[in-house]
Amino acid sequence: MTIARDAAPGVREAEAALSAARDHLLGLQSPEGWWKGELQTNVTMDAEDLLLREFLGVRTAEDTDGAARWIRSQQRADGTWATFHGGPGDLSTTVEAYVALRLAGDPPEAPHMRAAAAFAREAGGVEATRVFTRIWLALFGQWPWDDLPVLPPEMILLPPWVPLNVYDWACWARQTIVPLTIVSAHRPVRPLPFGIAELRTGRRPGHGRRTGWDAAFEALDRALHRYGRRPVPWLRRAALRRAAEWVVARQEADGSWGGIQPPWVYSLIALHLEGRGLDDPVVRRGLEGLERFTIRDGNGRRLEACQSPVWDTALAVGALLDAGVPARHPAVDRAATWLLGEEITVTGDWAVRRPALPPGGWAFEFDNDGYPDTDDTAEVILALRRTGRADARPAIARGLRWMAGMASRDGGFAAFDADNTRALCTRLPFCDFGAVIDPPSADVTAHVVEALAAEGHARSPVVRRAVLWLLRAQEQDGSWFGRWGANHVYGTGAVLPALLAAGVRPGAACVRRGAAWLRAHQNPDGGWGEDLRSYRDRRWIGQGASTASQTAWALIGLLAADGRSPAVERGVRWLTGHQRPDGTWDEPHFTGTGFPGDFYINYHLYRLVFPVGALGRYLRAGEDAPP
Repeated sequence: MTIARDAAPGVREAEAALSAARDHLLGLQSPEGWWKGELQTNVTMDAEDLLLREFLGVRTAEDTDGAARWIRSQQRADGTWATFHGGPGDLSTTVEAYVALRLAGDPPEAPHMRAAAAFAREAGGVEATRVFTRIWLALFGQWPWDDLPVLPPEMILLPPWVPLNVYDWACWARQTIVPLTIVSAHRPVRPLPFGIAELRTGRRPGHGRRTGWDAAFEALDRALHRYGRRPVPWLRRAALRRAAEWVVARQEADGSWGGIQPPWVYSLIALHLEGRGLDDPVVRRGLEGLERFTIRDGNGRRLEACQSPVWDTALAVGALLDAGVPARHPAVDRAATWLLGEEITVTGDWAVRRPALPPGGWAFEFDNDGYPDTDDTAEVILALRRTGRADARPAIARGLRWMAGMASRDGGFAAFDADNTRALCTRLPFCDFGAVIDPPSADVTAHVVEALAAEGHARSPVVRRAVLWLLRAQEQDGSWFGRWGANHVYGTGAVLPALLAAGVRPGAACVRRGAAWLRAHQNPDGGWGEDLRSYRDRRWIGQGASTASQTAWALIGLLAADGRSPAVERGVRWLTGHQRPDGTWDEPHFTGTGFPGDFYINYHLYRLVFPVGALGRYLRAGEDAPP
C-alpha cells in the first residue's frame, strides 16, 4: 500500500511494518487455503491426556516422556503451574501436573516435586481442588466418589422445557456433563502404583452455613447420593443407554466431541465404561483423532485444547484485504474456496431452541459441524463478501439467515445457542469451574451486528434490537466486557466499529465514552494490554503489559471512532517499534478466553493477524483523509 502524502511521522514505518507482516502471514497459509495458529493453553491438557491413557491402558513410554518434558518445562521457579503466562499459581493445575509427573516416574523427593507439593498443601491441598480435578483423582482411587457431587444419568431423560435438562447447559458444558453422568454412575477405580499423601492437608474445605439456592442444591445433592446407591434399575439402565447413544451421536468426523478436550476425554472414558473396547470404531476414532491435536517439538509433546482454522482463516482474509491485498489474490481466492467448503449444512443442538431455523453458517474448527457459531459465521461473512465472488453469495445468504435467527429474546447474540441463559444449573455443587451457560455477549453481538450491517441490514429489526442490547451492556466506565478475548480492550475494540457500521453517529455519547476509555487505558509505552486477572479482579481492568493483539484491538476501535489521533499514532509506533525481523511480534501473554476466570488461550496467530488488520486500516485512514 502506498500513501500519497505523509500525514503522520509514522506512516513510512507503518508501511514497512505492514509489508513485512503481510508477507509473513501469506507465508503461513496451507496449500489447501486455510490458516491455523497454535492454540496454547495450560498443562492440564497434557496431564489429563496421560491420565486418560493410563485409565484406558494405552499409555506408552514415548507419550509419557514427551508429555512429562513439556509439563516440566512449564513449571515456574516457585514450583507451581499457572493457567496463563504470568498468572498466579493455580492449585488444581499444579495438582494435576504433579500427579502426571508421578505417573511419569518423577520421585516426590525431587526438588521440583517438593516445591509443587509444598505449594499445593499451602493452597489447601487436594481437598481444595476443583471438582474436575477430584474426578480424575477418584478414577484412580485418590479421592472417594462419595465425596463428589452427583450428576445422575437420568437427567438425559428430562425434556428441554424442564429445568436442569442437558440443554440448559452451554454446548461445551452439556457435551462434558452427559458423559460424566455415565462415569458418575459407574464410579470406577483403577488404582495408581503410588499415593499422593504429600498433597493432602487432612482438612476438608469448609463452606459455612448454606442458605437459599445453595442450601437447596446441597440438599438435592445429598438426595441424589442416596438415590445413586439404590437407583431404580430399569430407569438407570434406560438412562445409561440413552446417554451413551447421545454421546455417540455427537462424535465429529475427526473423532472428537465438539473439537474440544473436556468432552472428548470424558466421552472416551464413558463409552469404555459402557462396554466399548479399544477396537470399537467410535473409541478407536476418538483416540486416533487426538493425534491431530498433538504437537511434538524440542520441548516435548503437548495437546491443543481445540483448533481454530475457520476463525483464523476468516480473520486472515479480512486482515489481508485491510492490508491492500487484492480481492482476487491467489491466497485470498484459495482461502475463500476453502471457507465455502466449510459451510455447515446440517442441524445441531442449536435447533433444540430454534427448531424451524434452517442450517447455515460456519463452525470454529475443521470438523465440528454439529456446533456452528455466530461469531465465526459473522467473521466468515465479513471476509467472503469482500472477495466479490459470486459463488459465495448463496452461502452468505444462508449464513445471514441462520445467524440472524440465533438472536436471543433480549436482542443479543451468544456464540453457540440462543436463549441459553437459565442460571439455575450454575448453582449445582458440580459447577465450580468454567462458564456453563452461553448468554449473549458484547463481542459476539458486535461481530454479528457488523456483518449484518455490512450486508445492508443496518436498519433491520434484528440489528436495531442488537444495537440496543449493546447500549444496555456498556459498562459505567464506557467500556464493554469481552467474553471471548481479554477483556474490556477486546470488547470495546469490537463494539465501536460495529456501532458505527450500524449507523450510530461518531459523536454519540456511547461512542465517545468507549473511545475515551480506550485512550485512558493506553500504556505509557503507547501499547495496550489487559491482564486476564481482570475477569476476577476489577482492579486489573484495562491494566497489563502491552501486547500486539490487544494494541491492534484498541487501534481498530479508535480508528473507527476517531480516525487518526495522537493515541492511534502512539499505538502504531508501539507496533512498528516492537516488530520482529521476520515480520511478526512476540506475544507470550494469553489474550484469548475460553472460560472467563478459569481457562485461557494464547492464539499464536493473533499476534500477527490483528496487527496486519490494524496497520492496514491505519494506512487506509490516511488515504481517505481530506487534503
